[in-house]
Amino acid sequence: MDAALKALAEPRRRAILRLVWSQELPATDIADRFEDVTRSAISQHLAVLKEAELVKERREGTRRLYRANTGTMAQLRTFLDSYWTSSLERLRDAAEAAEAVEGTDGAEAADGAGAADGADGAEAPDGADGAGAADGADGADGAGAADGGEAVNRVVARTRSEGAGA
Repeated sequence: MDAALKALAEPRRRAILRLVWSQELPATDIADRFEDVTRSAISQHLAVLKEAELVKERREGTRRLYRANTGTMAQLRTFLDSYWTSSLERLRDAAEAAEAVEGTDGAEAADGAGAADGADGAEAPDGADGAGAADGADGADGAGAADGGEAVNRVVARTRSEGAGA
């Protein structure tokens, strides 16, 4: 998998892969599409793609024909999707947990029990009311502390910091 990711890091190799994705092409036709690159350089790019198993080579007489190796590409996609899926699952779980906490705080604030943090317009420290940074204006009428947007922002920030450490 590492070889495939390294091979795809080069923009010209990605362009070559796009060319041979849906049709088999000889190396000369591939090289002709890149006016600013020598045929030798294209051959080297094709060798890297072949070594990474991203393209398949078929010989027909003296010609070498290339096409995308869709099997390896499917494996690569599955590999990359696993990162995306697990991140989305963590974000969903964190958002649901924050929503549950917000729901609890909202219930307390509705009867006035949780509204003390903003009654005089002062800000409560983060976590003092369990909801996060309140702006004080909401507490004056006893309606609640932080709005739902702040909860989402905290979840996103927490998820990013957890993802950076992974």
